[in-house]
Amino acid sequence: MRIDEILSKKRTLSFEVFPPKKDAEERGKIFSVIDALKEFSPDFISVTYGAGGSNSKNTVEIADYIQNNAKLNALAHITGGPSSPADVDEVASALQKRGIENVLCLRGDRPVGYDAEYCRYFPHATDLAEYLAPYHFALGAACYPEGHTECESLYADLVNMKKKEEAGARFFITQLFYDNSYYYRLVNEARRIGISSPIIPGIMPLVNPKNIRRIKEMCGSAIPLEFRNMIEIYASRPAVMEEIGYNYAVYQIIDLIAKGAPGIHLYVMNNARTAQAICSRIGRVLHELF
Repeated sequence: MRIDEILSKKRTLSFEVFPPKKDAEERGKIFSVIDALKEFSPDFISVTYGAGGSNSKNTVEIADYIQNNAKLNALAHITGGPSSPADVDEVASALQKRGIENVLCLRGDRPVGYDAEYCRYFPHATDLAEYLAPYHFALGAACYPEGHTECESLYADLVNMKKKEEAGARFFITQLFYDNSYYYRLVNEARRIGISSPIIPGIMPLVNPKNIRRIKEMCGSAIPLEFRNMIEIYASRPAVMEEIGYNYAVYQIIDLIAKGAPGIHLYVMNNARTAQAICSRIGRVLHELF
């Protein structure tokens, strides 16, 4: 089913997985993760494209498993940056043949050391969305509550978001964040300039303090002072830190849903236990509000 159609009827619960970098045994493990995620009746599961487009075949294979083996809605990422039109056509056709209706259009991060030629054919997600129009996918796009790290201002980022919608995006999924006020600001400003598509917040529980620096470098996400203080106090106690990370994510989710978010997208990092930890904690909220 098309994600834009689902969003027109209800809130969504969804998860994100990524293609393994290794052998068939690792792919078997990701299939087991997907099977475990079925327990929570997600409205869709997204699968990333891999750095530099290197795992595009694995993306198709995993999306196929989600759609046709697990019988769930698959959202396949396509990254335009490293791709040629022929690459995009190959992946889009393969997805279409497998009955996959949903695609998330991304430019993708430019690897260190690559010049502008890296994004020769699809320098922006809008270019990819326009190219994919003849395939009639339900197109989604990314957005950034704290602004894209390469963008000069929040307003410029919002203008890019508007262009994505005009190019065919029918829903947005945010980059991860830990301060909900940035999400509310994004939604308010997006509506103010005429963006009407649903904006699904993306949540990634922070259960390992070692990931803070990586998260900061990757997407610039700010850690609220109260949460940061808890992390500093309990960083040397992994079991306690894990509980704090999950509980903070639950706090974010309940607050977001209470204030009208159209769904929740969980970055589970190929770990079904993360989904279980979150979904078991939101209990009745999960059943009554989704």
